[in-house]
Amino acid sequence: MSAFDAPNYGTQPNHLEQPWEPEVAERLRGDAAAVVARYPQKRSALLPLLHLVQSVDGYVSTRGIELAAEFAGVTAAEASGVATFYTQYKRHRNGDYLVGVCTNSLCAVMGGDQIWDDISDYLGVGHDETTPDGTITLERLECNAACDFAPVVMANWEFFDNMTPRSTRELVDALRAGQAVRPTRGPDRVHTFKEVSRVLAGFLDGHADEGPSGGAATMRGLRIAREHGWDMPSSARAGEEATGPVPGADGAGTSENGKVDAQPGPGEKQSSAEAEAAAGKSSEAKQPATSPVDDAASAGNTSDPKGDTK
Repeated sequence: MSAFDAPNYGTQPNHLEQPWEPEVAERLRGDAAAVVARYPQKRSALLPLLHLVQSVDGYVSTRGIELAAEFAGVTAAEASGVATFYTQYKRHRNGDYLVGVCTNSLCAVMGGDQIWDDISDYLGVGHDETTPDGTITLERLECNAACDFAPVVMANWEFFDNMTPRSTRELVDALRAGQAVRPTRGPDRVHTFKEVSRVLAGFLDGHADEGPSGGAATMRGLRIAREHGWDMPSSARAGEEATGPVPGADGAGTSENGKVDAQPGPGEKQSSAEAEAAAGKSSEAKQPATSPVDDAASAGNTSDPKGDTK
């Protein structure tokens, strides 16, 4: 077996761990203290602390669990429970690049299953397995919230949109060759797993705004709405200061409780519930305020759950 464990990110490492070098341990403890200082409760820092030790070891090691538990003020068992719950934390050595293929519903029917089968055969590894050279760990992913660009492949959680088996092979070849690979959206290049883990620990690297975060397909609906001047009635009220007076601010179209009575806009339909509520208000308005109420009759109309009148 290679230095990389068999699949299953919940397993313990199968190799002996040695203490960190003194300079590494000193730097790591300083960073851990900085992470904890961000939170009013130490235990709230556990998640970024796990990312921090992963940025050093390439996975959440046993020594990393102990350090995270120490600084978060929890037991090693509690820290280990968190590390084995979230799939972003690896309990065995991860490759330099985590390549994930989405095979959820839309990506699957758009070619995700074919991409997975092809790249798995090409690399000779399966889910959560790492190539012998330690560069690529392959994962089968659930939805990445990028369905408008299906099928999607991710490399260290950076998006590669509208992929094919061929383009996925080209991606892993470039990563294994040490080339700078630019994702479809996001930073100018894909950073290593350790580098990304440090960012997730809260130590920003300044690359977040290098590229677009929303692609054309994602923003298409917003663009069309702006071209046609479409807007939601509620958004006009919420943005009163930016867009001008709210309809009804002068008293017209305002109910007794001071709230604006929203009316359907052009092309909109009023729901049945809204129509009934409006009809009820109308009938109440027509009834004189001095109309007598028959208390006895009102009391006699009370029914029990069986329908018997009391």
